[in-house]
Amino acid sequence: MFAVDGTSGLEHYPGTVLGELVGSYEITGKIAEGGMGVVYRAQHQLIGKPAAVKLLLPELSSNHDIVNRFFTEARAATAIRHPGIVEVFDFGYLQNGMAYIVMELLEGEPLSRRLATQGRLEERHALVITRGIASALAAAHAKQIVHRDLKPDNVFLVPDPDMPGGERAKILDFGIAKVSEAQRGTGSKTRTGAVMGTPTYMSPEQCRGAGEVDHRSDIYAIGCILYEMVTGRPPFQAEGIGELIAAHMLMPPDPPTRHNPNLSASTEGLILNLLAKSPAERVQTAGELARLLGQGSMPAGSLQSITAPTVAMNPLLTPVPTPASDMAASRTANGQPGVPTTLSGAAAEAGG
Repeated sequence: MFAVDGTSGLEHYPGTVLGELVGSYEITGKIAEGGMGVVYRAQHQLIGKPAAVKLLLPELSSNHDIVNRFFTEARAATAIRHPGIVEVFDFGYLQNGMAYIVMELLEGEPLSRRLATQGRLEERHALVITRGIASALAAAHAKQIVHRDLKPDNVFLVPDPDMPGGERAKILDFGIAKVSEAQRGTGSKTRTGAVMGTPTYMSPEQCRGAGEVDHRSDIYAIGCILYEMVTGRPPFQAEGIGELIAAHMLMPPDPPTRHNPNLSASTEGLILNLLAKSPAERVQTAGELARLLGQGSMPAGSLQSITAPTVAMNPLLTPVPTPASDMAASRTANGQPGVPTTLSGAAAEAGG
């Protein structure tokens, strides 16, 4: 067994590190590997508690911006403390300079894998998962933390007999989260004009690289995820990133019932509300969304108060405005145009 307190062992990463120590946790196996790092299975030496250890690649551990983003994930998860957010036990640097995070070991599967195997989910179950995501996000937003990279890869479904449907949704990877100044500490700010996120699930304001991105950007991403859960496809698909970003900013999505005719009108209305181009016209908070999904039976009664604009069947046509919901006046489905700048991809399950 090698201990990272010495000078040998993990400096040979990404080679085999079985039996080595990260703090009090002994590495017992590899879980996944990505472009930015490797995730290992580990166990606390004294109490036997299982954990996952994420190690940043050595060549990236010397990059201040990348390490700061890496540790943002740990700080955000530690600050939130919610059962729907992956728990972080420790983070820091090894003596050889490598950055690491020790976090909760999750048993289950990412939502992306569930969708890949099932195509689409039963409507009621999709709404239960959405409620779990919204509840966890409400806790994050209460700490002035905006995720900014919600996607099926970052939603992990774990068995939980106390939850409806027998499983709980947990949100992963706050690596590009927008953290308040108080939480950020000495961390660097995200540059205004930099487009951060995964294009398939980015809000129109994120696509523009707008500096005013707030918690309602996560609300839009929830809409994208819910759309995909009930239709088997995201709201926008394109061959190129530029086309995809333009679609988020300018084009109305297909009505979900075009791809799932059995979807209820109330759920369709909710999805289209969450995908409003203007943040002011969406459900305004994750807590409000969780409450809507928790009232009465789903998918019926609780969602009837949510209305959405009529979407033109031809996506090249401008939709006709319809009467507003109780949250907004009226709107068209077109958002404000803008020119995206640089793209920065989100970390994958293994940190890359």
